Parts: sequence; structure tokens; C-alpha cells
Amino acid sequence: MKQFFKFVLATIVGIIIVSILAIFFIVGIITIASSDKAVEVDTNSLLHIKINYDIKERTPNNPFSGLDFLGIDGEKSVGLNDILANIKKAKTDDNIKGIFLDESYMISGQATTEEIRNALIDFKKSGKFVIAYSEIYTQGFYYLASVADKVYINPKGFFEFKGFSSEITFLKGALDKLGIEAQIIKVGTYKSAVEPLILTKMSDANRLQVTSYLGSLYDHFLTGISKNRNINKDSLFNLANNGIIQEPEDALKYKLVDGLKYKDEILAELKQRTGISQKKDIHSVELADYTKSSPKTDGNIVNTSKNRIAVIYASGEITGGEGDDNNIGSENISKAIRKVRLDDKIKAVVLRVNSPGGSSLASDVIWREVVLTKKVKPIIVSMGDVAASGGYYIACAADSIIAEPNTITGSIGIFAVLPNLQKLFNDKLGVTFDGVKTGKYADLGDVSRPLTPEEKAILQKSVNRGYDTFTKAVADGRGKTQAYINSIGQGRVWTGSQAVKIGLVDRLGNISDAVKSAAKKANLKDYKIVTYPEQKSILNKFGEGLTSEVKAHFVKAELGENYRYYEQIKGVTQMMRTPQARMPYDIVIK
Repeated sequence: MKQFFKFVLATIVGIIIVSILAIFFIVGIITIASSDKAVEVDTNSLLHIKINYDIKERTPNNPFSGLDFLGIDGEKSVGLNDILANIKKAKTDDNIKGIFLDESYMISGQATTEEIRNALIDFKKSGKFVIAYSEIYTQGFYYLASVADKVYINPKGFFEFKGFSSEITFLKGALDKLGIEAQIIKVGTYKSAVEPLILTKMSDANRLQVTSYLGSLYDHFLTGISKNRNINKDSLFNLANNGIIQEPEDALKYKLVDGLKYKDEILAELKQRTGISQKKDIHSVELADYTKSSPKTDGNIVNTSKNRIAVIYASGEITGGEGDDNNIGSENISKAIRKVRLDDKIKAVVLRVNSPGGSSLASDVIWREVVLTKKVKPIIVSMGDVAASGGYYIACAADSIIAEPNTITGSIGIFAVLPNLQKLFNDKLGVTFDGVKTGKYADLGDVSRPLTPEEKAILQKSVNRGYDTFTKAVADGRGKTQAYINSIGQGRVWTGSQAVKIGLVDRLGNISDAVKSAAKKANLKDYKIVTYPEQKSILNKFGEGLTSEVKAHFVKAELGENYRYYEQIKGVTQMMRTPQARMPYDIVIK
């Protein structure tokens, strides 16, 4: 009994200690994360830009940003919204003399890179300089860096310039070994999301569309570099096609870079450009910190204006329910659109879409709110890296659609996947099933057996109806015939540049252009921008999102670059639940 009480006492003491530590920990997190102290920028400073993380549309409201806890890297990540705002602010900030574009891998989509690149081009109009340096230039980072006044590389570094490739992971062989059959119901010749489940290589139709949009992306890539580096586009193509750029010396010889320098030489040049003594440290401010510096008044925006333009961020896969910062929940986004529609202070809406699609039902729920909003106030869509399939569905009813040249869009199609696990259960596991039912179709969707021809016909009819609804929505929204939309639909993927030519997009531009377009349509000269959905508070995020964020961190740390394959497998399981209007696959340009 004495030993029992000792254990009980020890347990109680342990609980008390842990509780006290937890309280201190939470208070410390809240104190650090809620600190809103303004950052003072020294004179003759550099804005230091180094992006080695996946760029989200908005800076995450993350209480752990900048902290190291339980092995979690606390690197501060800045969203595209603040990256663009900071570059724009630095343009008129007398304390900022230039931008140092430091080694960045640019693992985000090409449209995101395009927006930052254009912001840097605009920054240079101030007469201030941009210097780029890296030990390793990926093609994505070089495309961004090519706008700099000077581009430098480490003499022993690596320079990647080889052209684009697109790779698809096929799972059919693995499914066959497991005894799993993917039963496919779809509409669209090019709707190839299901191909990895039923084929071992690309279909001819899919190869055609990938060749087309990859060529469009590559042409834009070469055109941009050609313009900023003053090198003939055909010459750039030949350099990549023939594998001529192998060493930093090759990049210098063919004028892709301006010099081979070590970091100390770069620092010396930056000191000279900012008028800092070589014996002193460079004055610089990081992107995340610069967000907290005293803001400059924007000539186009009067913060005291009663007029407002709402920017609604719809980013991630489309699902039912609330969603989160990384997924578009139909309930959450619909609520946001409805809220701005009913707010008389909000005169126009910009819907920022960065989504490969997802649930066709959830997409339709959001589409309905866009249609209703268009009846009472202007709504403009700004497309990010991807606005395809369901991502295009929620955009098509807007007054106008603006995309980047290298946005991935289109993919107008519907599909459903139902697994047949009979061989897995019977042959691999020795598991059998038996039962009774009150109707012929009472067990429709049972994964322990294959679909009957009649059941397939029922599901095909449902998918056909979904595709008809989708194409009609696009036809009505874009002022085209349904037959025409069907001809450019069929699940085919297009780039922003291609989409303008076929009428799926109105013009090329960025989110700033979309805001200006909304203001013009609402006849506004001064306005205040407000953003939706409201990001969760620190306490809510701590209470709800910590577990998932920690889990995601450790999975990423363990799998590294293979994490995207893990995400693809998760996506497959999701596709097997409800009819989908989503991209054929995740596009990674190599």
C-alpha cells in the first residue's frame, strides 16, 4: 500500500509539473507570436530575400514561426502577399538601397515565381539595384534571378539549364500486385487523373496535352530570360538542348551570369553599393522582419476610405466542410463569399484561386456563391499557380478572369474511382464476404466485389450529368456555347497564355491587376483592401492545428523529396470517395 501511494504521489506531482510547464510554454508562445513591435530599418540597408520554402498565398498565422521546439525547424515563412507587399514598400523606402536576392530554390509553382519576378522588375524602376547570388542555381531560381542587375555564382557552384520535363508516377503495377482494381468512370478524353491507376505509361492524348502546355511554359521561360539577359531565345534553347552549360564557367561564357564570385566578394560589393565601410557589417533586413517595418502610404489606397475591396483566398484542394489554410473547404469559402456579398461597405471582390480542384460537389457549392455575388457587385478572379478543374469551376462565373502566362488551368472534366478489392481480400488475405440485401442496388459501391454492368451505367450517368453541369456553368460564365466548351474541355490542361487564346481567361496579369480591375468596374478611386477568410487566431491554431502540423513536419523530414509521392497516395484514397473535378496530377517542373 505504501508503494502504491508513492506512485500516486509521484504521478500527481508529475501532472502538476507538466501542467505548469505547459502554461509557461503556451504563454511564451502567445507572447512571442503576438508581438507586433515595429521593426526599425537602418539607413543604407538591403532587403535580404532568401526563399527556401514552399510559398503560400498568405503568410501563415503560425505561433511557432521563428521558434525551434521538439526538433521542429522554426524558420519564418513569408506568404506571397507579404513578399509582394514588401518589395513594393522597399521601392519607396529611402532606407532601402537595394535587394540582395540570395540562394533560393523556388520550389513553388511558376506563376508564384512570375509574380515575384515582376515585382522585382517594378522595384528596379526606382533606380535601386538588385544583386543575385547563389552556389546552386535551379532553373526556377535562375528565372527569378535573371532580372537582377548582376547575377553571380560561386566559382565551384552548380548551374542548372537543361529544359523542362514532366514526370508522372504510375501505380497500376503496385495495385496489380496487391490485387486491387481501380474501376474508372469518367468524362473527358484528356481527363488523365485516373491514368496512374489503370496504365503503366502515358496515353497518347495525355502525352499530347503535356507536350503542348510544357512547351508553352518553356517558351515563356526562355522569352523572359532572353529579354532580361539580352540573349537570343534560340541561342538559349540550343544551350539547354545541347547540354552546353555544365560548369559555372560555361554560364559566364554564354552570359547567363555576370561573374564567378565567392560570398566574401559579394559582401564586399554590397558594402560598396550601400556605402558601408568594408570593416563594418552590412545593414540588412529579412523579408519576415520587414513586414513589421513602418508602412509607406500607397498612392492608390487610402486606408481611411469607407469603400472596400475584398480579396478572398481560395488555396488548396477543394473539399466539403470547413477546410483550413491549406485546403478549400466549401463551407468556409462559401461563408466568406456570402459575407462580403452582404456587406455594403465592400464594393467589389477579388477571388484568388490557387487550386487543382477536388470534390465536384464542393466546387459547385462555391460556384453558386460566386454566381449570386456577381449579380450584386463585381467579382474578379486572379489565378495563381494552378486554377484547374474544380479550381476553374469556382472561377468561371466571375465577371472576368486574370491569370499569369504560366498558370495551369482548364482541365474541365469529371471522374470517379471505385476500388475493387476482391482479389486482395480473397486471394491475398483469404477473407470472404456474404450477406443479404433488400434491393438490387442496396450494396452499390461495395469495394469487396467488382461493379456490375448495370451499376457502372448508373455511375457513368451520374458522372455524365456532372460534366454536363460543369460545361454549362463554364459556357454561361464565359458567354460561349456548351458545344464549344466541350471541344476545349474534355479534361484538357492549358497554360494561362493558351487559355487567353481559347477564351477561358480574359487577360494576363497578377493579383494587383485583378484588384485594379475590380476597382475600375466598381468605379472606385480610393479603397481599402480587406482579406478573407479570416485566419484563425493564435489560440485556435494552437488548439486545433498543432497535432497535424507536427505530424506533417516529421513525415516531411523523414521522406524528404519523396513527400510528394506520399501526398499523391493520400490523394488517391481521397479520389475514391466522391466524384472529382481535379487536375490529372501535381505538376513539378524539373
